[in-house]
Amino acid sequence: MVKRVAVIGAGASGAAAAAALQAEDYFDIVKVFERRDTAGGVWNFDPDPGHIPLKPGALPPTVDPAVSVPSKLPCTTPPLSQNRFDKTPVYDGLLTNVPDVAMCFTDFPFPYGPFVGSHVPKQYIQSYFSLHQTDSLVSYNTTVEDLSRLPGHRWKLALRKHDAARNVDEWWEEEFDAVILANGHYGVPYIPQVTGLEAFISKYPKRVEHSKAWRTTKAYRDERVLIIGNSASGYDITQHLLKSPDTVKPIYLSRRSKRGWDDGDPPDGLVYKPVIKEYKKDGTILFEDGSSLKHIDKVIYCTGYKASFPFWNSEANGGHLFDYKANRLINSYQHVFFQDYPTLATIGFPVALTFRSFEYQAVAIARLWAGRNALAMPSIPEQKAWEHHRAEVTRRTGQRFHQVMWDSGECTEWLRWFYELAGLPTLEGHGRSPPVLDAKTRWAIDHVRRYPGPRSVEGNSGGKREDALWFL
Repeated sequence: MVKRVAVIGAGASGAAAAAALQAEDYFDIVKVFERRDTAGGVWNFDPDPGHIPLKPGALPPTVDPAVSVPSKLPCTTPPLSQNRFDKTPVYDGLLTNVPDVAMCFTDFPFPYGPFVGSHVPKQYIQSYFSLHQTDSLVSYNTTVEDLSRLPGHRWKLALRKHDAARNVDEWWEEEFDAVILANGHYGVPYIPQVTGLEAFISKYPKRVEHSKAWRTTKAYRDERVLIIGNSASGYDITQHLLKSPDTVKPIYLSRRSKRGWDDGDPPDGLVYKPVIKEYKKDGTILFEDGSSLKHIDKVIYCTGYKASFPFWNSEANGGHLFDYKANRLINSYQHVFFQDYPTLATIGFPVALTFRSFEYQAVAIARLWAGRNALAMPSIPEQKAWEHHRAEVTRRTGQRFHQVMWDSGECTEWLRWFYELAGLPTLEGHGRSPPVLDAKTRWAIDHVRRYPGPRSVEGNSGGKREDALWFL
């Protein structure tokens, strides 16, 4: 029986989780643990991105390792100095890229749209906690440093809270019947391994950076810039630099394949380049077509992020949570549930409709753990069959495992599954209703687009990719 639930993270997915759990009026304890000093998740703005270590090809277990938990808890220790990648990638001029009518939660619209600055979703998330009176459930400046399974499918959390007044960290443990992972996955940046890149970074330490460090064009005045990657952040940064009177033209963009917005001749001031083959010791950058660039002042890697779960205790939990080679959660079901852990769930992991999809996931999780779900969860063999089928289909098409496509109708059917699993609230009003996907919302997703060109384009492997329904 699930009576005590912990939620890790107070971003949009954590806000949806807290509202859904509270609405069930079933759980004795719901607690949300947020490592920053305010809600908002990835939409919080840090003017100073801080030091971002660059290790080509390195994965989160190496760059964002687990913290050593004190042997005796509770206790007080000096402040942790290890980089926890808690600063966000939000930059000046960032806009949402999902239309407001489809991005917002159904019970609380955005103040305006269709695309808004980053301060709007940040304030929106904070207000959403207050709207549902779940702000009192949040413990701020509190990091989950260890999550370990207990007998009976229960969980023990090791928690660290920074006390700024005393400049110390307080540690303690709490136990829960179930846990929701709402910690996001735009924290730990990734740059690929390229011949000579590590030596290049060592020799020219200020020349290479990740888009997580990008804040404003002013930092690139009179510099020749090469951008690596043409997803959402690559597009935005390119556009900012092209419009800036202070940056040296042309801007160079290295891309592996075409996106909807760059499927044609480049605009004035932009030069397309293929994938980088090698970085030379003299500063020359070689490309796969045999061309080269010299005297580049800044290389900006817009190559995304890798999911990180440094708190996951693989030894205590009988295995890892994420397969970095396959780039997917291990033994997951519908991108939300876990075959091996019936009292563990995640919200916001798949690439889909951001906030709106979080609402479906949260309502379904809360209803299931309250024992009021309209449909039974499939058996473990059925869940395994779903996972194997998903892996085969995405391998064949080139689609990412956790990418849920809108244009093909896949996303609609995925949301329908949560809708039907949850069913309606009780007659007495316990629980939230899963959202409807009405004509207005569907029209907005289909027709209101921030980026030019078709949303679906060919990837390297021949599969379709969608550009407009994710963040960075």
